[in-house]
Amino acid sequence: MFELLPLIFGIFLAQVSPGPNMLAVSSIALGTGRSAGVLTAAGVATGVFVWAMLFTFGIGAFLKAFPDTITAMKLMGGGYLLFLGLKALRAAARRPGPERETADRKTSGMRAFRTGLLVVLTNPKAALMWVAVSTFLAATELTNLQFLIVGLCVAMSAMGIYGVYALLFSTGFATRTYGRFFRVIEASFGALFGLIGAKLLVDGVRAIRA
Repeated sequence: MFELLPLIFGIFLAQVSPGPNMLAVSSIALGTGRSAGVLTAAGVATGVFVWAMLFTFGIGAFLKAFPDTITAMKLMGGGYLLFLGLKALRAAARRPGPERETADRKTSGMRAFRTGLLVVLTNPKAALMWVAVSTFLAATELTNLQFLIVGLCVAMSAMGIYGVYALLFSTGFATRTYGRFFRVIEASFGALFGLIGAKLLVDGVRAIRA
């Protein structure tokens, strides 16, 4: 058990640190509210557990045998983050009217969960992290069931951490600040998503040319 502590601590630091997951949760919590932010966190946690299940049943060996899969993920993930960035920039340019905002909130739950899920599943860094995790766990000779339990714990950790982000970014102070500086905040989210997405696309193109 003690040999897993460095791994658990490393995963915790990775989840706490800023990245696409945190950006997705915070942007949705600010723009759409607490429940949508929590559902985004649930989507992220679900995506984490999906990766754990895939690696339990051998996708790690597949990725090692076909490294071009990671390149494809960089292109898909970069494209998706660019889409989110453009969406935020469009929102910054034109604030939705009351009718559209009400309609958005009615469907925000499903969209929020899907956004969190896709951000994780299209993130090549998530796949590479699980490659490292599975390699580490292989040395401990865990069974498939034990591996899944570790994956479930990591997913629960993700739900707790990103759930806290959702709560923090949906407080009264946060939402009032968002309402006052709506355009600047959305433009900032758009720029950050765009930069991360562009980097993934560039890395993917370089990998193809190499």
